[in-house]
Amino acid sequence: MDQSRHTQALSPPPPSLARAALSTIFFLNGVVLASWVPHIPTVKARHALGDGQLGLVLLSLAVGSIVALPLAGRLIGRFGSRRMTAIAAVGFCLAFPLPILSPTLGLLVLSLMLLGACNGTLDVSMNAQAVEVERRYRRAIMSSFHGLFSLGGLVGAGGAGLAMSWGVGDVQHVTLITFFSVCVVVSVLRWLASSAPEQEGRSPTFVKPTGVLLGLGILAFLGLLTEGAMADWSAVYLHDVLNTDSATTAAGFAACSLLMAAGRFGGDSLANRFGPQRLVRASGTLAAVGLGAGLLSGQPLTAILGFGLVGLGIANIIPVLFSIAGRIPGVPPGTALAAVATTGYCGFLAGPPLIGLAAELTNLPIALGLVSVSCALIAGSAGVVFRPLRVAHDTVGTPTQMGIIEYRGVAESGSEEALS
Repeated sequence: MDQSRHTQALSPPPPSLARAALSTIFFLNGVVLASWVPHIPTVKARHALGDGQLGLVLLSLAVGSIVALPLAGRLIGRFGSRRMTAIAAVGFCLAFPLPILSPTLGLLVLSLMLLGACNGTLDVSMNAQAVEVERRYRRAIMSSFHGLFSLGGLVGAGGAGLAMSWGVGDVQHVTLITFFSVCVVVSVLRWLASSAPEQEGRSPTFVKPTGVLLGLGILAFLGLLTEGAMADWSAVYLHDVLNTDSATTAAGFAACSLLMAAGRFGGDSLANRFGPQRLVRASGTLAAVGLGAGLLSGQPLTAILGFGLVGLGIANIIPVLFSIAGRIPGVPPGTALAAVATTGYCGFLAGPPLIGLAAELTNLPIALGLVSVSCALIAGSAGVVFRPLRVAHDTVGTPTQMGIIEYRGVAESGSEEALS
C-alpha cells in the first residue's frame, strides 16, 4: 500500500491539471504586464521625461526581452520547460514593481530591462511548456493559452484603472498585484507538465532561422508587425484622418483586442477541424480584407469594424506558429521557439516605426494599407512554409511530425509514440 502511494505521488500530473496550471500562468502574465501600462504616465511625471525620452526608456523593456529570448532557449534545453517556466514566472512577478519603485532614471532603465528579460524568458518557457501539454492532449490547445493571456491583459488594465479610480496609490497597487501573483504562481507550479532537459546539453544558444524555421519566423514577423501597428496607429488613424472624438478613437484598438481574445478561444477547435495551414490562410485573408475594407470606406464605424476583424484574423497566427515551431524534428523546442519568437518580436518592434516612416513619405491610410498587404502575404505564404513539414512526414512517416500539420492525425493515433 505504501509503495503504491509513493508511486502515485511520483507520477506526472494529469494533462487537465497541467493545462489548468499553465493556463493560470498565461493569464497572470497578461494581468501583470497590463497592470504596468496605466502607471506609465506616473513614471513619466516622476522622472520629468519628455515624450521622446519616455519612448527611449520604454524601449529598454523591449530590448530586455529580445536579448533574453535566445538565452531562454538555451536554458530550456538545459533545465527543461517546467523548471524554467517556474523560475521565470516568479522572477517576472517579483520584477514587476521595480520600475514604479525606481528612484532614479538609471535604475528605471535597468529595472525595465530586467522586467523585459523576465517576460521574454517566461514567454518562451511557457510556450515550450504549452507544446508539452499539447502533446499529451494529442490535439490543438495552444490558442486557448494565448486567449487567456489576452483576457488577463483586459483584466489587468481594467483592474488597474478601477484601483486608480478608488484612490489606490501606485505603490500600493503594484505591491498588491505582486503579492497576489506570486502566491498564485507558487500554488500551481507543482502541477506543470514534467519536461526532461534535452539530452544534448551542447545545443546552441540560438539557432539561425533557416528552412522551415525561417518561414515560420517571417510569418511571425508579419503577424506581430500587424499587431504592433494596430496598437500604435489605429487610434491615430481614427483621430487624425477620420477626425473622431476621444471615445471613438479608443474604440479601434478596443475592438481589435476584444475580438483577438475571442478568436483565440475558438482557435483550437478550428485548428483541430481544418488544420493549421487552412486556419493561417483564412486568418490572414480575414485580416487583410477587413483592414482594407475599413481603410477604403473612410467611415469611423467601418474602420473600427475593420480593426476588429484584424484582431480576429491575427488572433491565432502566433499560437499556431509557436505550436509548430515547438514540434520541428531535430530542433529542441525551446531553441526553435526562441528563434521564431525573436524574429517575430522584431516585427512587433519594427512595425510602428515603419508605419510612421511610410506615413511620412505618403500618408497614413496608404501606410496602413501596407499592413493589409502583410496580412495577405501571410495568407499567401502559408502553403509554401508548411509544405516541407508534410514532405518530412511523407519521408519519415512518424505521427508526431504529421501532428504539427494535421492535429486530427495525432488524435486518431493511439500509440505512445505520438506523445513523445
